[in-house]
Amino acid sequence: MSAATASAGVRVAGAGADAMDVPAMLELTSPLLGLPGHLHYALEPLDDTGVLFALRSVPQDETDAPVRLFVVSPVAHYPDYTPTLDADALPWDADGDHTAVLAVVHPGHGADDGPTVNLLAPLVIDTRSGRAAQIVLDGDWPLRARVG
Repeated sequence: MSAATASAGVRVAGAGADAMDVPAMLELTSPLLGLPGHLHYALEPLDDTGVLFALRSVPQDETDAPVRLFVVSPVAHYPDYTPTLDADALPWDADGDHTAVLAVVHPGHGADDGPTVNLLAPLVIDTRSGRAAQIVLDGDWPLRARVG
């Protein structure tokens, strides 16, 4: 990843025709479950539509093994996905105009086990600062919603 890519923003598809610019470098307020120690990530678009991204950890030193996750803009596959975000659950002053939501993809393991997305615990991003947090939503959102 070049320095220009790291400092530039990326376009994330939103509901309807709305899209948001999100910083390409994200700083999580706490590690994702199962990935202790990883707080800095690069968000890299994998398509031209602002739907599919690679989320790559930025190693902090030579002993830090990088990780890669895939994330999607959930409204591309689930147009009715409109979770209510509890502003108190986020460690920044959140408002809908500056908040993007991405869902972590589980790729599946074969033809009978296709990809799913985690709609219960999305990655919420402050588009102004690049701070991000994975939050568990109230409500009946699926942990593994089928894609496709």
